[in-house]
Formats: sequence, structure tokens, C-alpha cells
Amino acid sequence: MRIVSFGDVHMALPTIERLGSVLAAADLVIVSGDLTNFGGRDDAACVLSATRRYARQLLAVSGNLDCRDVIEFLDEQGVSLHGDARRFGDLGIFGCGGSNITPFATPTELSEPEIELLLQRGYAAVRDAPRLLMVCHTPPANTATDRITNGRHVGSPAVRAFIEAFQPAVCITGHIHESAGVDRIGRTTVVNAGALRDGGYVVVDSGPGGLEVCLRRVTSDER
Repeated sequence: MRIVSFGDVHMALPTIERLGSVLAAADLVIVSGDLTNFGGRDDAACVLSATRRYARQLLAVSGNLDCRDVIEFLDEQGVSLHGDARRFGDLGIFGCGGSNITPFATPTELSEPEIELLLQRGYAAVRDAPRLLMVCHTPPANTATDRITNGRHVGSPAVRAFIEAFQPAVCITGHIHESAGVDRIGRTTVVNAGALRDGGYVVVDSGPGGLEVCLRRVTSDER
């Protein structure tokens, strides 16, 4: 099974078009939050529509720059991973949207206990799956994926504590555009693709050896 994931879209619909052949070749596409720029249902619908032109199957979480009605919209569309989960054979996928509290009072911010509860709720639905993939818009604290420009770590302690306790094979995250990269917490690979508008996306292959993760960038010949 091949999964392609991107996030921090911020209405970069042309970049989704450029990624079309990659999305069409995937078994599942996951949008990891911030579909919009402070937008609601209508803007989120534009992003889902652009992605569905190519994706065979689609799942998503909202981000902190998506208004709260996007959470309900994704649920109505049957694609939400926010406190929810899906099972694909031996692979369980669960997630949490929004972000931890920021200084900017963005539309969808959650307390650390709320983040923990949502992750626990999604995990509970697939905890018996041999392989686990976690999708969390906000990154775990104190990793290579949560540093802002001045080097300060701004990720979620709750996300980190959850990963330390339950060790999903992979955590796909985002939120901090300047912190694209890969890190590890125990047995968990944590990957932040950066903003889609900058070309970042993630490929996860589920094969006999487990989940293999690759961080990639959109090129001019991916159309």
C-alpha cells in the first residue's frame, strides 16, 4: 500500500495539480492539516475537490488555521481522522487536527489534555492493528520537526508523551513550515513535509518489512 501525504496547503491548489500523477498512483492520500488560510467549509471544499480529482481514497485532519467548522465538514465528507481512525488490513491510521496553543489565537487551538484525549480516542479504535500510522497536525515537542526560525521548540508535549508511550511506526505532522525533516522518538519515525506550497510531501509504503517513509518535493515533471 502506498500513502501520499501533504499538509499546510493554505489554498495552494496549483501545487496539488502539479502533484496529480503522484496522487493518482497512491492507494491513499492524507491531508495533514491547514487546508485553508483562516478559511471555513467552502475553502476546505475547494482543497478536497482538487485532491479528489486524483486521489482514489482520501483522509484528512484540519489545522490551526482552518476554522472550527472545517472539523465538522471533514467528518460530513467521511474523511476525518480528528479523534478518529481507519483500518486498512494490518494498518491502523488515526489522528488529531488543530494545534497546541500558540501566541496568535488561531482558529483551532487545543489544550494539551484535549490533544491527548483525541489521540487516545483515535488510537483506541485501531490499537490492535500490527502497524500504526499517526497523523497529527501539531508536531511532538523537542524534535527536528518543531523548531521555529529562532531555533525554539514549539511542539506539543502531549503529542511527544503519546508517541513515547505507544510507539506508532510513523507520525506524519506539519504546522511548523520551516521545520521540514525527519526525526525519531524511540521506534517512531516522525516526519514533517513542510508546506505544500513549498513543494513538500511524504510517501509512506506499507510492505512486508513494515512502513517505509520518504520525504519528497514536487518537481516540474510531476503533473
